[in-house]
Amino acid sequence: MLIFFGCLVFALMALTAYINIETGKQITSILTTITNRDYKQSNCISNNSQIINVIHAPESVYFAGEQLPVSYFDVRESLERELNQITYSHSLTLLTMRLSGRYFGIIDTILKVQEIPADFKYLCVAESNLQNAVSPAKAVGFWQFLSEVGQYYGLEITDEVDERYNLEKSTLAACKYLKDSYKKYHNWSLSAASYNMGMTNLNKAIENQQTADYYDLMLNPETARYLYRIAAYKIIFDNPEAHGFYISENEKFNPFSYYEITVNYPISSIADFAKQHNTNYKMIKILNPWLRKNKLTNKAKKSYRIKIPTKNFRDAH
Repeated sequence: MLIFFGCLVFALMALTAYINIETGKQITSILTTITNRDYKQSNCISNNSQIINVIHAPESVYFAGEQLPVSYFDVRESLERELNQITYSHSLTLLTMRLSGRYFGIIDTILKVQEIPADFKYLCVAESNLQNAVSPAKAVGFWQFLSEVGQYYGLEITDEVDERYNLEKSTLAACKYLKDSYKKYHNWSLSAASYNMGMTNLNKAIENQQTADYYDLMLNPETARYLYRIAAYKIIFDNPEAHGFYISENEKFNPFSYYEITVNYPISSIADFAKQHNTNYKMIKILNPWLRKNKLTNKAKKSYRIKIPTKNFRDAH
């Protein structure tokens, strides 16, 4: 009897071993098939994106016509920190590149008219990644204006209307700020730094440290990284393939197609207003995110330009 049970146990062990071996062979075969399969991969990110290489700073880097002293170890290391972080934040960087096709044209045009260097569009990228973001400090929009600063530079901010969400008007307000800052510092790098920390705080740092060179100032961690982050976005967007991003112009989002109407009267219902113009509430809100409620009381009968989607608007984007 004991011999019988011994043989049975031995047989079961042998069977289990055989099953494990065969299962292992099947798994190996499946993995080999998957590995060797010729998958069609996205053109947006390099097929070698899984290889993690250190991204080095270029030998020559300019922001708004001003050269970064990349020969300094602290400058080079700070810039490379931002280059590596942005490069390997694949999904967010890729989304921002795609959004640039929709919004850079608008921003570039306003910067040019206002005589602000085109590189400042990357300040907008660093602030919000071209999205109507809201920060923990309640800074809002593409250009991340706090309420009091936005109002000072001409933006209407109420419960119903918040022009920090209006790309054109907030870009113009940012240009006004940068002009004021440049008049004070005569330096675009310091103007960018002041956008992040405020002119009052920057003035104190300059006075206390007895230098007006951004690259010699010891600033708070966020502002200390700020200009390097802007410069890093410029470097990557100017040469995306060198950083593993393969994105063609037709893979970027198209600019919105719309026409504008002037409204100088109250709107009791944005939804009804949308129907009157052969569209819907959602499309009006996408084009006009500065309209914060489902109404526009407008007691003062102020004139507002409201964007209305063209025919086949959704199909075109």
